[in-house]
Amino acid sequence: MMIYPPIDKLVDKTGCKYALVIATAKRAKYLAEKKADMLEELNDTPISYAAKEIYDGKVEIKYGD
Repeated sequence: MMIYPPIDKLVDKTGCKYALVIATAKRAKYLAEKKADMLEELNDTPISYAAKEIYDGKVEIKYGD
């Protein structure tokens, strides 16, 4: 079984594992609160959908100072 999106490619997009975890968690929380109906229709979890969005470049990750 292949994991999609690949973790190493996600880390490349964010720069480090820590940033990936934080960005994915924040996006998943937003999706769970605001887009639950859409995710239910797609039969997807907030974490999986957030990871796909990051991989596809649909989410911009901003770094604080």
